Amino acid sequence: MTNSPSIVPSETELRQWESLILDEEENVDVVLIQAFQAGADQELQECINFVYDNELCDPNFYNDLRSARRPKTPSLKEQACDALDAYVYGNPDHGDKQNTYNIIRQALEQLPND
Repeated sequence: MTNSPSIVPSETELRQWESLILDEEENVDVVLIQAFQAGADQELQECINFVYDNELCDPNFYNDLRSARRPKTPSLKEQACDALDAYVYGNPDHGDKQNTYNIIRQALEQLPND
């Protein structure tokens, strides 16, 4: 890891976030969340670099760590399939019927009209 005491955003990131706020293109809360996420991503990368540089783990560890800490959001298609399965098979852990309907409808609306 670097010897810097903190994670510091780049000038480009600072200008971009400042512009989004001052030009009122984005809500301040959204920009703060983006900044927080960028710092967390940078910290995770520094930790991975440290472990890698010091050969502390096997190579699969880095991908596993990143996947565990930054899971990908399921696509709308995946969400719709999960919602449909939950509806058909009665998974009590899945949301209400209206939510299931909304997810499946959104996915269907994205299909091309033939």
